[in-house]
Amino acid sequence: MFVVKSLALSGWARLCAAAIFLALPGSAMLGSKVRAATTLEERKLPMNFKWHGATPACDQDCSGWISAVGVITSDTSSQFEEFSKGRNLKGSTVVLDSSGGSVLDAIALGRRWRNLGLRTTVGIVIERENKGLVGRDIIPEAYCESMCVFLLLSGNTRYVPDGARVRVHQIWMGDRADDAKAATYSADDLMIVERDIGRLAKYTFDMGGTGDLLSLALSVPPWEPLHQLSADELRLTNLVTLDTVADAKRRSDDVVGSVTPKAQDRVASTPAVAVSTPAISVSAAAEKGPRLAPGTRTAEAHAPTGGAAPATAERK
Repeated sequence: MFVVKSLALSGWARLCAAAIFLALPGSAMLGSKVRAATTLEERKLPMNFKWHGATPACDQDCSGWISAVGVITSDTSSQFEEFSKGRNLKGSTVVLDSSGGSVLDAIALGRRWRNLGLRTTVGIVIERENKGLVGRDIIPEAYCESMCVFLLLSGNTRYVPDGARVRVHQIWMGDRADDAKAATYSADDLMIVERDIGRLAKYTFDMGGTGDLLSLALSVPPWEPLHQLSADELRLTNLVTLDTVADAKRRSDDVVGSVTPKAQDRVASTPAVAVSTPAISVSAAAEKGPRLAPGTRTAEAHAPTGGAAPATAERK
């Protein structure tokens, strides 16, 4: 779901170069395909964080980038705290590529990011050597799905590049997400879902989102394809705070992309719960209040398998 950079270019010049890079035949295109396949495999694993610092030759684009790839689990917040030790992350940009995960843990992590003043976008960070120096670029062909969308909302400034796919659906009981329609539910189960929807609603408004985001997400049951947000819906929900390349360059050269109209499709070949099977438990520390039972989630991390997973029909 989204170029070749001279080290003297600003972050936004890289975006223009991206179109050239992605259109090149031969080894450059092959490298992009290999990277995309590798990222698809990483997206199934628990979320990991990687630091991409600015080069010594940076111009205006001198803050750090944090790639955040994978499924949000009960360990994600603690792993982020470990990652952040010894780093000044204030003002850095989180580059998201995720299928979602634990609802309450995503809420806790999003609040932490807002407190740090982080910016958010969707994409894949790549590093490339140029004349002995390592440059960094963002390819916008990435996915931010389900609870990842609410992490995107936590950024002080938020940008969705053309080519990125931002998709939403309902939260659900994790251990019944595989066959949610046929599963049975107790009164306690329904209480847990309602409780977590309430916490998600409060978080949404605290972060500056709108009721339209909740309405769009909660209208898509887990047995239907995820709903991909259009450019108009991204603005309506306040998921983006920057509308044009010019706006983004004035405010920050760290956040890349553009909000231009994209096809609003429903991917029939992908179930709404992107990679889900048994539930992931939510840690009690994720949100204040007693835990009555495992909470809701939107995707599950898979064990590492090695190699690259083949792209599905809609994720090429």
